[in-house]
Amino acid sequence: MLFSSIIFLFYFLPVTLFIYYLVPGKFKNPVLLIASIFFYSWGEPIYVVLMIFSAVFNYFMAIDIKREQIHNKTGKSTLIFTVIVNLFILCFFKYYGFLMDTVNSLLGTDMKYTALALPIGISFYTFQALSYIFDVYRGNVRVQKNLLHFALYLALFPQLIAGPIVKYKDIATQLENRTVSLEKFGEGTRRFIIGLGKKVILANNLGAIHAAVVAMPEGQASVLTYWTGIIAYTLQIYFDFSGYSDMAIGLGKMFGFEFLENFNYPYISRTVTEFWRRWHMSLSTWFREYVYIPLGGNRVPVKRHILNLLVVWSLTGLWHGASWNFVVWGLYYGILLIMEKYFWGKYLERCPVAVQHIYSMIIVAIGWVFFSSENLTEAWHYLQVLFCVGGVPFADTVTLYLLRTNWVFLLLGCIIATPEPMKQFEVLSKKYSFLSILLILGLLILCTAYLVFSSYNPFLYFRF
Repeated sequence: MLFSSIIFLFYFLPVTLFIYYLVPGKFKNPVLLIASIFFYSWGEPIYVVLMIFSAVFNYFMAIDIKREQIHNKTGKSTLIFTVIVNLFILCFFKYYGFLMDTVNSLLGTDMKYTALALPIGISFYTFQALSYIFDVYRGNVRVQKNLLHFALYLALFPQLIAGPIVKYKDIATQLENRTVSLEKFGEGTRRFIIGLGKKVILANNLGAIHAAVVAMPEGQASVLTYWTGIIAYTLQIYFDFSGYSDMAIGLGKMFGFEFLENFNYPYISRTVTEFWRRWHMSLSTWFREYVYIPLGGNRVPVKRHILNLLVVWSLTGLWHGASWNFVVWGLYYGILLIMEKYFWGKYLERCPVAVQHIYSMIIVAIGWVFFSSENLTEAWHYLQVLFCVGGVPFADTVTLYLLRTNWVFLLLGCIIATPEPMKQFEVLSKKYSFLSILLILGLLILCTAYLVFSSYNPFLYFRF
């Protein structure tokens, strides 16, 4: 079930909110858990069993780790076993087909296999479970003795399918004690509708531009057409994912939860390093805390630090998808971060701000070519056209048509990807609160109209 769907907006969410606020406090978590399981089973009726298994398994493993530590043992063997089981399940469902294809390619074999449907959100809830296990082992959080509370932590529907990746220690107290006020509910509603607008009005329309470019027959698109396509995708993936994060944070507030921010206007970055401090912050923080720092972080010799970065970014790429183009995408950023750290970063700082910004946006757009492509061959072809290789024209009538019919969405995307529009809206809200409410209601009506009359409503991060 998508947040950006009529059934969620006008059936599931209102009914869940009504029941949640109707029941006494001790029944609120059970209501949320039942709603979350229903939400997940709407699209994944079989794999809901897998999610429930993950909750029960990690709940008891954490208790066992703490029991061993109480009895003067480290609990390390249980930790290792738990990590292996979690990663085995994730890898089996997400990377089984990728592994078989790689083996067939390397060995020249033709081993048959049945492709497995990817359980929605498995990367997110597996990483959440692992963060809890690691923190219990380290003594950073108390072990959760209430299975219902822990299951709700993993299955909570606002952040179940697309994050942000919520660490247990960030909401441990909220699972047992949280408050809801009319003001907080209003903030959550506003944040949700703004996220919905990002997704439905901007991401969907920008995504249609990129889809149209990719669908063009090979050799019939110009350089500028391909640049238009990848710029549209660059904006689409930001509004798609940050819109979902906004909706998740807003929904959390509506039910009394406070989730950490996941995006901080990444397209205003001046360097690749800054970009990754602003993009998908919950994932970057997870890899930093549970992989990068345990490997030694940057408090190691230079060669080891470079290796640490390459390992982390290879895993980051692989987390995003079971394909070599995602691995290359991760290594691409790992190498760029190394180069900024040890080679050209100090020179980049001396450049004018505009040059720094253009540099970072070109780097990011090129990266999205690997991310958006089905395979490396497709990515390589797209990059060749971008940089005038292959004899294609610089521009043609298709380019003019694309720009003439879609310039409004491209321009809006570029403007709204900066902090200024939101700053102005906040000023307006403080001075003229009634007018801001009308604008939000108008945005909801416009989004609803788009959902009713448009059939193009993908969500890019479903495959992760």
